[in-house]
Amino acid sequence: MWYVIEGFDGADVLAARLQARSAHLARLQALADAGRLLLAGPCPAIDGEDPGPAGFSGSVVIAQFDALEQAQVWAEADPYVAAGVYQRVLVRPFKKVLP
Repeated sequence: MWYVIEGFDGADVLAARLQARSAHLARLQALADAGRLLLAGPCPAIDGEDPGPAGFSGSVVIAQFDALEQAQVWAEADPYVAAGVYQRVLVRPFKKVLP
């Protein structure tokens, strides 16, 4: 089943986000390589492609797991969690309808 994973950034975490980014992306690439990643990306803190020093308000990942508990375990092991970037992570089932 698909799950949407929303990570919500804390305040002033842009430097920590940049430092942990390569490890975060490696985990996403592993999901993509396994055919289990629908989409992933950050949410700019301002209305613009490059938020600059404003940074990001969080990230969204939609990926396939066998169960909600597996998605939650995967989400909690994210390098952004360990680095203190995400202050909160929400995992919910997702039903893909379109396209």
